[in-house]
Amino acid sequence: MLPTTVVGSYPAEPKRSLRALLDPYHEAVIQAVDAQIAAGVTIISDGQVRGDMIGTFASHLPGIRGKDIIGRVMPPDTPITIKDTRYAATRHPYVKGIITGPSTLSYGLHMSTSNYRSRDEVIPDIATALSTESRALEATGITMLQIDEPILSTGVANLDLGHDAIAMITKDMSVPVSLHVCGPVKSIIDEYVRMPVQILDFEGSVDPENFASLSSRDLKDRYIGYGCVDSSKALLEDLSTVISRIRTGIDILGPERLIPDPDCGLRMLPADVAFHKLTRLCEAAAALRSELI
Repeated sequence: MLPTTVVGSYPAEPKRSLRALLDPYHEAVIQAVDAQIAAGVTIISDGQVRGDMIGTFASHLPGIRGKDIIGRVMPPDTPITIKDTRYAATRHPYVKGIITGPSTLSYGLHMSTSNYRSRDEVIPDIATALSTESRALEATGITMLQIDEPILSTGVANLDLGHDAIAMITKDMSVPVSLHVCGPVKSIIDEYVRMPVQILDFEGSVDPENFASLSSRDLKDRYIGYGCVDSSKALLEDLSTVISRIRTGIDILGPERLIPDPDCGLRMLPADVAFHKLTRLCEAAAALRSELI
């Protein structure tokens, strides 16, 4: 009950060492995984320390050079995030795989090819390419897959196309899939709750109206990834504040369907602040768990 997780990125830095000559980011992955385990996070990630959410995937997809789409986008020759996810799985029994969604990737890239007339045309090919990544992640034994689609709440993206692209990725997957959307979801709430995923993840501490918007909708058997810690500020919330936020979710949906997490990735925070925020989140969830048992 009330399993905690992370949305993704962690502020770990590459280290200079003999091992780093072969892989300068592996030590950063170790730091990120160690920090999440020490904080008490139930479902950890690999820390997403190798780059931003666009470049990490775009740099490995044929048809993309840098952040320019120069030809037809194809699946990568080898999986992109498997190495770090597999390492995290050796350290902890519950790990989530994370990919950047097709719509968000398309809007983070420049169209520099005549292969596509618009971003809408490239999104299905990106979804096909990411499908191979999601299957490879599932094969590592992940507990869940998270798709990051912050662009969906902006009003820019085609939500019907976004739905179909996500369906291409989630088709035939046996692990639950979480869809993380940043920002206010009120304006897209009808489309959001129809997305073909088992978990809806959103910001709850800086955007408390998000939960109110969801509470009036039929969520069927979906779980809710509920942002209870502000990832945009270095200020550490006190324990009672985080407990209160989680309790609000419990009052509306009950404790069985909530997965408390930060609002978003923690990459931009100092490492000590990020760690303490995760610790505070886990302390709050544990306190409420004790009350409910």
